[in-house]
Amino acid sequence: MMKLNMGRRALMASAMAAFAFAGQAIADGHKTVDSIHFLIPGGAGGGWDGTARGTGEALTKAGIAGNASYENMSGGGGGKAIGYLIENADSNHGTLMVNSTPIVIRSLTGVFPHNFRDLTLVAGTIGDYAALVVHKDSPLNNMDDLMAAYDADPSKTAIGGGSVPGGMDHLVAAMVMEAAGKDALGVKYIPYDAGGKAMAALLSGEIAALSTGFSEAVDLANAGEVKIIGVTADERVSAAPDAMTMKEQGIDTSFVNWRGFFGAPGLPEDKLAMYQEALTKMYDTPEWEAVRERNGWVNIHNNGDDFKAFLEGQEKVIGDLMKKLGFL
Repeated sequence: MMKLNMGRRALMASAMAAFAFAGQAIADGHKTVDSIHFLIPGGAGGGWDGTARGTGEALTKAGIAGNASYENMSGGGGGKAIGYLIENADSNHGTLMVNSTPIVIRSLTGVFPHNFRDLTLVAGTIGDYAALVVHKDSPLNNMDDLMAAYDADPSKTAIGGGSVPGGMDHLVAAMVMEAAGKDALGVKYIPYDAGGKAMAALLSGEIAALSTGFSEAVDLANAGEVKIIGVTADERVSAAPDAMTMKEQGIDTSFVNWRGFFGAPGLPEDKLAMYQEALTKMYDTPEWEAVRERNGWVNIHNNGDDFKAFLEGQEKVIGDLMKKLGFL
């Protein structure tokens, strides 16, 4: 009898273990990667920061990644992080660096010696429109007001941005002013290292408006700190339905800033495939849709070779525009 009971117990224990293992397997069935370390080439609160943290949030909440960690490495207009990833390639196979249009702009202008070809291209993931914002207490309420202030005194109508002169925020401001019939090179542009400093400049009147990513503009507007006076989308975006497009205000220009992820040079093929699979799966999850909708992003998904072709196209379009505006 004792042997029978022990046999039954062993059988039950074995069955329970098998059931638990199966349950765990089901729970982990869609986990593609154990952990991802996101390298962010700018400060907290910027577009790169929001993209990396939003992507990590969606991947972990959806169970596609076990955990995500984040590291902000400002400096050199993003060049410090790129240099770090290249110089420490072998120890960074678990790292994805976020980047965007500036990696193209800054290599064209020679701000740093590297370009996207020096890294492993993982995937382009989103597009983020650009916006011009003013302080919540500013007398300016739309683009007409900004243009009138500029016409009255260009030197006192500076536009700030989170990138270097000739960088993306400057380029967007110049595109908008050019489309409005102004001298794009006559615009006084003042760069800031993201977030707080630019807000302080808006508050003090050092700048009249701030050129920034739409998702950052939405965050600042939702916090009650700014008014969005123009968006570079073709149509209004649901994340800020009251914000008028440039086109609505008679300024015929539109722009979307792609963002995506890069690995260290020499990243093993199996690791690259794993990251690409994780990001591809992410698009079909409600967790990603919540992050995307909250930020007003557009899905622009390009893997591997498609990403390379997309970047080469961007390089030509942006290079031509920068020549036209006198930046190159």
